[in-house]
Amino acid sequence: MKIKETEAAIEAILFAMGDSVELSQIAKAIGVDESTTEKMLHNMMDRYQEENRGIQIIELEHSFQMCTKKKYYEYLVNIALHPQKPVLTDVMLETLSIIAYKQPVTKAEIEKIRGVKCDHAINKLVEYSLIRELGRLDAPGRPILFGTTEEFLRCFGVQDLDELPVPDPVQMEDFKAEAEEEIQLKLDV
Repeated sequence: MKIKETEAAIEAILFAMGDSVELSQIAKAIGVDESTTEKMLHNMMDRYQEENRGIQIIELEHSFQMCTKKKYYEYLVNIALHPQKPVLTDVMLETLSIIAYKQPVTKAEIEKIRGVKCDHAINKLVEYSLIRELGRLDAPGRPILFGTTEEFLRCFGVQDLDELPVPDPVQMEDFKAEAEEEIQLKLDV
């Protein structure tokens, strides 16, 4: 298969699948080794950027997906019937950040960190496909373990969880000191 034809096949696969497709699956489908397939994908990604096209190919944890570029979102909104983008409240963002950094994590662990119930936030985050159930903890009651999804990576513009910002150690110490003061005040009452 010629390079242009192979790239067209990759483009067709990514377009038709809609969701991300693992590199190994793409390579198998086009009959080319993974290393060559990955180079072809990266060349296509570069070309899409250079040609200022409305679509792009993104990489998400050894998977690739075709999607529209963010700067053309307003045009999609104009044509879509219900262009509603989920709005994340502060509670939902706080819950999501705990899950992102602590995953796999149970609801009880999240509530222990937050200090309040988080049923609604978790349900909304699952509904928005930002988190999912990863399985169950091998403990009494077998609580559900939660983790982030590929949609989370897409929405926050990272390829994998290693790209998440690292908390500032000084700020973390300040947070701990504040929490200890708060606990002490509650105990003194």
